[in-house]
This record gives sequence, C-alpha cells and structure tokens, in this order.
Amino acid sequence: MTAPTPAAVLWDMDGTIVDTEPYWMRAETELVSEHGGTWTHEQGMQLVGSGLVQSAMILQEAGVALSVDEIIGTLTDRVMRQVAVELPWRPGARELIGALRATGIPIALVTMSIRRMALQVAAAVGDDAFDVVIAGDDVEHPKPHPEPYLLAAERLGVPIGDCIALEDSQFGLTSAIASGAAAIGVPLHLPLPEGPTHELWPTLEGRSITDLSAALERHHHRATGVTS
Repeated sequence: MTAPTPAAVLWDMDGTIVDTEPYWMRAETELVSEHGGTWTHEQGMQLVGSGLVQSAMILQEAGVALSVDEIIGTLTDRVMRQVAVELPWRPGARELIGALRATGIPIALVTMSIRRMALQVAAAVGDDAFDVVIAGDDVEHPKPHPEPYLLAAERLGVPIGDCIALEDSQFGLTSAIASGAAAIGVPLHLPLPEGPTHELWPTLEGRSITDLSAALERHHHRATGVTS
C-alpha cells in the first residue's frame, strides 16, 4: 500500500530553514549590553523557539529599559540587517521545499518571528514559495501553544492530522505535537528529546517527499494505535 501524501508541510523558519539563531543572540547581547547588563550564551539558548513577547519580557528582566514592542522592533531590525548580508541556509531545506512546490503539495511558514521578517526570508526562498505565512504577530498564543500550527492548517483548508510539521526547537516541537500534526524534529543548537509522539531526523539533507509520506503514515499508525 502506498503511503499517504501529506496534505501540507508546515515549516518552522529560524533553525529549520535558516540558521538565524546566532543573529538573534548577537542582537540580544548587544541590546542588553547597551542597557548596562550582561547576556550569556546560555541565556540566549533558553529563548530559542519561544515567542518574541516572552523573550522581550525576559530581556526587560535583564535590564533592557524599553517596552516589549520596542524590544521586538529593535531585535527584528538588527536581525533583518544581518539576514540581508548573509542568509545561512540549513542543509536540505531549500531542496525539499523545491520538491514540494514541484509536486504541488501546499506549504506554510509557521514562525514566531514577526511578519516583516518572515516575509523577508520567504522572499529569499523564492517568489510565492509559501502558500501561507503564519508569523508571531498573527497569533494570540505563540509556540509552544498549538495555535500557530492549527491556524496554518485552517488557512490552507487541510486537516492538521494529515500535515507534516518540521521543527528544530523544543518549544516548536511541543507546539507541533499538541496541534496533532505529524511532528518531525530536526535539532540544531540544542538536542531534542526522543519519544513516541514524534520523529527525530538528524538533517533534512537527502530527504524526499517519500520520506515525508512514510513519516505521515507512521504518525497515523501511532494515532490509531495500529502497528506496522
């Protein structure tokens, strides 16, 4: 029996398509330093995959005397300037996106970056590469809440249980699992836990639509309690 083709593939952005996390950490370190504080690499890693409002509040606790909106805007501006100079692609991401586009499988970008940055990266991937873009300022509840992935599936008009979600962070993976999507973790800066709720792939390099379909079939088996 042929494995089911995904109804859609839902992509995290930072750390999954592009490795912008060092850009965020550099911007955070500079901002805290400008306000007389210190910001460690370990503190920066704790924010990977979280919503920008939550991150901004933590930066306020570290001494940044700006509003949440001002912090988000400042960080985003600085990261976007770095992205404009160099966009560090994750291995296999663009190739898999290209294969999905060629086959006509819908894809969505689901990121907690704000929309203007999400659109900058989406444009770099290719004109109209994504059928839907869900950004941090589009949702009330950021990752690890399932809302971002549920909203993406809703706007695509597909059942979330027939979608693949690709993530690199614990917050993002938790969001994807809770949404009911077939969650695949592709860890980058931090390890991800193993478990029966998701799969872990070391890289997207060399992965194909056949691999995604097989992962979706395994997800359906787990959801129904059927073993193969």
